[in-house]
Amino acid sequence: MQIIDTAEKRGETAGEKALVVKDLVKKYKGSSGPALSGLDISVNYGEIFGLLGPNGAGKTTAISIMCALLRPTSGSVTICGVDVLKQPNRIRRLIGLVPQDIALYSNLTLRENLRYFGRICGLKGQELKDRIAECIEIVGLEKKADQRIFTYSGGMKRRANLAAGILHKPRILFLDEPTVGIDAQSRNMILEKLTLLKENGTTMIYTTHYMGEAEQLCACVAIIDEGHIIAEGPPQELIKQAPGHASLRDLFLALTGKRLRD
Repeated sequence: MQIIDTAEKRGETAGEKALVVKDLVKKYKGSSGPALSGLDISVNYGEIFGLLGPNGAGKTTAISIMCALLRPTSGSVTICGVDVLKQPNRIRRLIGLVPQDIALYSNLTLRENLRYFGRICGLKGQELKDRIAECIEIVGLEKKADQRIFTYSGGMKRRANLAAGILHKPRILFLDEPTVGIDAQSRNMILEKLTLLKENGTTMIYTTHYMGEAEQLCACVAIIDEGHIIAEGPPQELIKQAPGHASLRDLFLALTGKRLRD
């Protein structure tokens, strides 16, 4: 993996935030209340920021808006100094998305999928070939790269999904539950690769229901429920500020309750 040495090479300016979300509101037609209600988020460059919450809390809606896939009712989102609402096409070149669902063509091989998505992102020729080989190596699928996706195990599909998300070297990577439903070995590998991406300068917005992952990876987390933030800060600081809670999982359940959210 190519190391990105400096903020200057990444086009970062001192004091500038990678992501700024201000007073974000989203109301769906026919809904009894807003999916997002005045959401404010600020993420530093090179940081893994955890967006945590129970089912229906607004996480996926927030990520869809940040990725220019959904327009908010009101509010603003800025990524790397670019207004998401005014310049969505420019934003899509800056971000990568690893969705919860496998976003690959099952009848194509991983290499064919990456070639297709790479061309959409503007990569071509030797640059595309080299980047495909690099991403396949990053996720440890060199021996399976020319097999069709439908033959992959769940863990292999998750790793392939990650390869597609990082193919064009995004400045900000959005990950929506990237380790859900996979074996411990695949989960461990994905977490290791995300740590390496962070060390190489990639900013990440991370959603997960595995609180241990958030404690391990995230410099800062925001717990949201019913569309607004109910707690925010470095995981260990949040735990210290809530006596009697030994882990982020304990704190999360104390704040959001144990009622099932189907």
